[in-house]
Amino acid sequence: MNNEKVNLEGTEVVTFGAGCFWCVEAIFQQVEGVVKVESGYSGGQVKNPTYKEVCTGLTGHAEVVQVTFDPKKISFDKILEIFWKTHDPTTLNRQGADEGSQYRSAVFYHNEAQKKTAEIWKAKLNAEHVFPNPIVTEITAFSVFYPAEDYHQDYYELNGHNPYCQVVIKPKLEKFTKVFKENLKKMN
Repeated sequence: MNNEKVNLEGTEVVTFGAGCFWCVEAIFQQVEGVVKVESGYSGGQVKNPTYKEVCTGLTGHAEVVQVTFDPKKISFDKILEIFWKTHDPTTLNRQGADEGSQYRSAVFYHNEAQKKTAEIWKAKLNAEHVFPNPIVTEITAFSVFYPAEDYHQDYYELNGHNPYCQVVIKPKLEKFTKVFKENLKKMN
């Protein structure tokens, strides 16, 4: 998906941290109205970090996906709903077995409207006790995105039969496709 030529005119970008970027990328690649998803690193202080450096937890970066979407086809609210419902936003620096600040839940907003909308969603979900524990997702201004190495891009699509993909990503995708079936890309 990432290597396709796409028209980015009129699109919007948001950057999410929600654990392992392979899982998050695989989900957002299925969403109608999403035109590009790229795995990478954001929120840290080291320039051009490598995967190995980010995995130490010492760079300050989170594993993220940068999601480019067409707001005429999918709203930012729906993008946020998918984000909130496809990971655990209540665990600090952890998603499943992945632990460390690089796996934190984060919305790196690209404009004030995204910031406001994300804050409203977080407050509403907390007020309604949608999750058993308070949401710890950070809502932070986007500063810079460093694309992950090529072998991380389209990871599930290219490596779907490896054990991690089968045990971790596939069940998340199956749950996602049941809950958000009306938001899936139409297959030609």
